[in-house]
Amino acid sequence: MTDSRSFLEASIPELIKKLTVNEKIDLLGAPNWWNTSPIDRLKIPSIRMSDGPNGVRGSSHFVSTPSQCLPCATSLAATFDPQLIHEAGAFLAQEAKTKSSVVLLAPTCNIPRSPLGGRAFESFSEDPHLSGVMAAAYVNGLQSEGVSATIKHFVANDQEHERTAAESVMSERALREIYLYPFMLAQKHAKPGAFMTAYGRIGGLHCSENPTLLQGILRDEWKFNGIVMSDWFGTYGVSEPLNAGLDLEMPGPPRWRTPVLIHHSLTAQKLLLPTINERVTNLLTFIQQQAKRNPDIVYGDGVERSRDSPEARQFCRRLAAEGMVLLRNQRDTLPISQVKQIAVIGPHVQERIISGGGSAALKPTYVTTPWQGIQNAVPKGVTTVYTVGCYAHKYLPTLENNLTTPDGKSGWLCTFYNQDANGKPTKAVADFILNDTRVKLNDFLPSGLADEWTIKLSGKLMVETSGLYELGLTVAGRAKLFVDGKLTIDNWTKQTPGDFFYGQGTIEETAVIELKAKSAVDILVVYTNTSPIDDGPDDEVAASQPALMRGVRLGGCPKIDPDQAIQEAVDLAAKSDVVIYIGGLTPEWESEGFDRPSLQLPGRQDELITKLSRANPNTVVCIQAGSAVSMPWVDDVNGIIQAWYSGNEAGNALADVLFGKINPSGRLPLTLPVRIEDVPSHLCTRSENGKIHYREDLFVGYKHYQARYIKPLFSFGHGLSYTKFELLRVGCAMLSEQPFGLEVSITVKNIGSTTGSEVIQVYVAYPQRHLIHPKLQLKGFAKARDLRPGSSTTVTIKLDKYAVSYWDESSHKWVASAGEYGLSFGTSCDNIALESKFEVKETFSWLEL
Repeated sequence: MTDSRSFLEASIPELIKKLTVNEKIDLLGAPNWWNTSPIDRLKIPSIRMSDGPNGVRGSSHFVSTPSQCLPCATSLAATFDPQLIHEAGAFLAQEAKTKSSVVLLAPTCNIPRSPLGGRAFESFSEDPHLSGVMAAAYVNGLQSEGVSATIKHFVANDQEHERTAAESVMSERALREIYLYPFMLAQKHAKPGAFMTAYGRIGGLHCSENPTLLQGILRDEWKFNGIVMSDWFGTYGVSEPLNAGLDLEMPGPPRWRTPVLIHHSLTAQKLLLPTINERVTNLLTFIQQQAKRNPDIVYGDGVERSRDSPEARQFCRRLAAEGMVLLRNQRDTLPISQVKQIAVIGPHVQERIISGGGSAALKPTYVTTPWQGIQNAVPKGVTTVYTVGCYAHKYLPTLENNLTTPDGKSGWLCTFYNQDANGKPTKAVADFILNDTRVKLNDFLPSGLADEWTIKLSGKLMVETSGLYELGLTVAGRAKLFVDGKLTIDNWTKQTPGDFFYGQGTIEETAVIELKAKSAVDILVVYTNTSPIDDGPDDEVAASQPALMRGVRLGGCPKIDPDQAIQEAVDLAAKSDVVIYIGGLTPEWESEGFDRPSLQLPGRQDELITKLSRANPNTVVCIQAGSAVSMPWVDDVNGIIQAWYSGNEAGNALADVLFGKINPSGRLPLTLPVRIEDVPSHLCTRSENGKIHYREDLFVGYKHYQARYIKPLFSFGHGLSYTKFELLRVGCAMLSEQPFGLEVSITVKNIGSTTGSEVIQVYVAYPQRHLIHPKLQLKGFAKARDLRPGSSTTVTIKLDKYAVSYWDESSHKWVASAGEYGLSFGTSCDNIALESKFEVKETFSWLEL
C-alpha cells in the first residue's frame, strides 16, 4: 500500500490523538460545496458527495458534466417494485462513481402532505410504509455498490414555505407513525451511511440541533452509527448542533465551524473537547469506510465523466415506463392502433421535461422528447401532426440549442471580470463555454476574482422560423440583455423579487423582438453579483439582499396568439382519429424553494383539453408532473396517463405505453384530489407565526379521504392495465406470536387477453377501542409480474410487528393491542376484492428496531 493510502488501515482513535484542535475543526466543516476536508499531514483524504435523488449531477452547477436522469421519486414509488428500485439504486451508484463521488445526497423520503409542496416530486409517497420500503430498496441498491446513501430530510421537511425557520407542530403519534416511519424502515432494512437533517424545527428546536432526534431516536433507539450532516446552510449555531449530534456542517467554507467560534465555545464550556472528538470519530470512520469501499475513486484523478450505453438507456426506458400510471381508458382507446392520423398537441410535446427543479435538476446526457418517442414508435402508414395549442411555462424555455459562441462553437461564451472602483469590468479573469442558458454560480468561481465581479455571456442566436420572439431574463444578482448592441431587457436598475433560484432572485423580465430565420443576432448578457440599493418595504427587498445563490437565466420562444393557437389545435383534433395531449408542470413550477400556488394546470391547458375533447372524444391526456394536478375535464377524455417526470427516456417510455409495447403496471403512490379543499392539509401548509400546524394528524392521504368519505379524483393505489386481473383466494399462516409474524398468500389470475402485471396491496384495520386509528393502513404489497392470459400465480407477503403497532404517547413506546385485526386485499385502497382476519392474542410493546 502506498503511503498516500495509509489512512485506509489507520486506527481512528490514534488519529484522534494526533489531530490538532484546528484540524478537528476543519474536519467538521467542508472546504467547498461538495467535499469533506482533507488533512494532508495525516494522509486523511477528501471524499466527494453529489446531489440526487433522480441522478448524479456532479460537483458543479456551473459547468455540469452530463448525467443520466432517472424518473422522479413519485414515479419510482409508482412501480410498487422494490427489486426494480434496488436496481435503480445500483445504477445510480455507478453514476456517482463516474463523477468521482462516493456519497449520494439521496433518497428523499419526506411525506408530501400536500400536492402543492415544492419538493413533493422528490419524495416517494403519502404512505409511510410504501415510502419506507422504497427508500430501503433505493439505499440497499446504492450501498451494494459501495456508494453511501444520505437519506433526507430528517424530519418533516414537507413544504417549502419559510422552511429554514418554521416549526412543524404535530402530535407525538403523528411524528412517529407518519413522518419518522419511512426513516425508521430504511434504517431497519438498509442502514444508510448518512442522514441529512431537515431545515425546520421539531419541538421548538431546529432539527440540526435537536438532541431528541439526533441522539435519542436516531443513535440510541435506532442504533444508527453513520454520520449526520446538515442540509446546505441548514446549520444555525456552534455548540448546539455539535452537542446534539450534527457531525458535518455543509456546505463549505463553514459559517459556524471556524476556529474562532469553536475555540470561543470551548473556552466558555458551551462545548467540550470529548464532544468534538466524538463527532470527528464519526466522520473519520465514515470517510475511511467509503475510502476502503472505493479506493480507486477516493484516490483517483477526481475527473467527472459521463456514462452512456445501450444497456443504460434500455434500463432508464424500462424504469420510466414501469412507473407510468394509466388512470383512465374508456372504450379501450389505448393502446393506440388502427388509426390513420394522430394529432399530437400540447406545450410539452417538443420540450425536454425530465425532472423537477432545485437540487434534483441536472444536465442530461441526452433527452428523448415525447415527439421524438412518438415518431420512433408510430406504425408505418400512420401520420402524426403536431401543434403546440398553448404555452404552460413559468419561465421562457432555455435557448442553448439556438446559440453559438462568437467563434462558432455550440453554446455561449462566459467571461469573468474583476471590477474597478466604479463597478466597471476590468481585466478578464477566465473564459468558459457553457451549453446551458441557466447559469448558476453558487458552487464555483474561478480563482483570482475579487468580492465584486462581472460576467459577460455572449453568443449568436439563430432561429428556424421568422417572427416575433419573446425573450426573458431572470437573475439572482443584476443583469442586462443586449441584442445586436441594443439594451433589450434591464433587470439591473429596478428589480422585482421573485422565486428564481430558491427564492433569492427576481421575476422574469421580458421583451418581444423580431427575428429572421437563419439570420443570427448578437446576444450579450452582462451580469454582476452586486445588488442594487432598494428602499422599499421589508417584504419587497428579497431580491436585493446579499444572496447565498448567484445566477442568471435567459429564455425565449416564439410569440403566439393564444386564441389562434387553441383554435388551430381544435381544428387539427377534429380531423384526426386520435389526439395525444402532452402537458402538465415543469421544473419551474415544481421546485425546491417554493410551493405551488394551486392544483390548476398552468396557462390555458384546462381550456385547451376541454375543447380538444369536444372536438374529438378519442383524446388521451398525458400529464408530466411530479404530483397531483386538477382535472376538470376528467370525464370528457377517453384516456389519461400520469407520466410523471420520467428522466432521459421520457419520450420513448411514454410512446411504449401509448402504443402498447409496454402494458402499464404503475399504481398511484399518491391520492389525486378533485380540488385543493379536499386535501387533508388544506389551510395548514404555510408557516403562521413560525409554525406549521399538522392538524390532519394521522389522517394523511387516503386515510383522510376514507375517514371523511370524500371521493378523490383517483385513489391511492389506483392504476389500470391493458388486461384484467382477478384476486381468487387468500390464505394466512401465523409465523409467531411475539414478536408478531404473519404470512399471507394471495392468488391472482390474468383473465384478460394480454400479458401484464398486477400490484396486490394488503391493508390492515386495527381494533377500534380507546384510540382512533385510520380505517385501513397499507402494510404490505407485492407485484405479480408478466402474467400471461389465463395464467395465475400466488404471491406471499410477510407482516411483522410494524403491521400491528401504533405509537403510545403515554408509555412512549410502540404497542400492539390484543384483539381482532382486519385484512383487506385489493388493487387500490378503495378496490378491495378479498378480506380476512387475524388475532393478536396478547398486548405487547417494543421500542428498538
